[in-house]
Amino acid sequence: MGKLAKIFILFVLVIICSPFLVDAHVKWFTKVTPEKEAIELILSPIFMTLTLLIAALLAVLTQLLPILDNIPITKKIDVILDRYRKASRYILKYGTALALMIQVWSGTIFAPEFAISNNIIRILLWLTILLLLIPNHYATKAGAIILFGLFIYQLAHSGLFHMLDYGFYLAIVGVLLVGRTKLEDWGFPFLYLGTGLSLCWVAVEKWVFPAMSIDIIHHHAVPTFGFAPSIFVVLAAFIEFVVGYLLIVGILNRLLAFVLTLIFISTTMLFGVTEIIGHLMIHIVLIIFIIEGVSFTIRLLKFIEQKFLKWSLFF
Repeated sequence: MGKLAKIFILFVLVIICSPFLVDAHVKWFTKVTPEKEAIELILSPIFMTLTLLIAALLAVLTQLLPILDNIPITKKIDVILDRYRKASRYILKYGTALALMIQVWSGTIFAPEFAISNNIIRILLWLTILLLLIPNHYATKAGAIILFGLFIYQLAHSGLFHMLDYGFYLAIVGVLLVGRTKLEDWGFPFLYLGTGLSLCWVAVEKWVFPAMSIDIIHHHAVPTFGFAPSIFVVLAAFIEFVVGYLLIVGILNRLLAFVLTLIFISTTMLFGVTEIIGHLMIHIVLIIFIIEGVSFTIRLLKFIEQKFLKWSLFF
């Protein structure tokens, strides 16, 4: 069997088994001290080979999109899901309140690794939850502002690079703030952008700090099909990075959200309550993605096109 064929088979196997590692925040499940991998080890032959293969796959995928979009069942599903778009903001609003409520009960904020340090933070979290539960858009905006303040507080304590994992919370704040304003249509596209970038960053962390993921593989008996755990981690990170990238550029958004939802459900069976606490907010976001099916890039391109047409008519 050729080397490329072996790599392709491994890539497929990792996709099948990715629920055990992909999209898992490794910092939640290991106590290994993060150690940066040398850049020459990160940019290994398998890394470069996979980069080229995935680039080619994405190029082909863009050509297949028109065909996939014209499949009758795809059109039917899109029509059905489009009917529920009006509920998206309510799902995000009350879903965020639910996720924060569970975090408070567990004594954490934003993620299982961040413990609530004092009663002021606890009170502000409950105030945010209360404001989000009030069916009034001014109360929603007030809750979003407090949530933003809490994020900045945690950012100051944990550092920028640590909080990039949870950048989607800033996108959630943005969606809640622009509701019933002229910028309302930009809310969910930015949620795609924030979530996609968060996934990409978590993938990069797996490449840069592979020891943590390898420790999880050993301690949780994650199957690697006879391949080295280090290679398995590289492939899992590639899948996560590609998913994040596709969410940003707007390719197969609904399908990706559905697949990610199944992945998170699978990781819940492996990692238990910690996974539920940490990823409930992501589950809610993915439900919205399944309903919406839009993206930041497509919205941005349409905006540029409209502005260009206006300018061309003016001149």
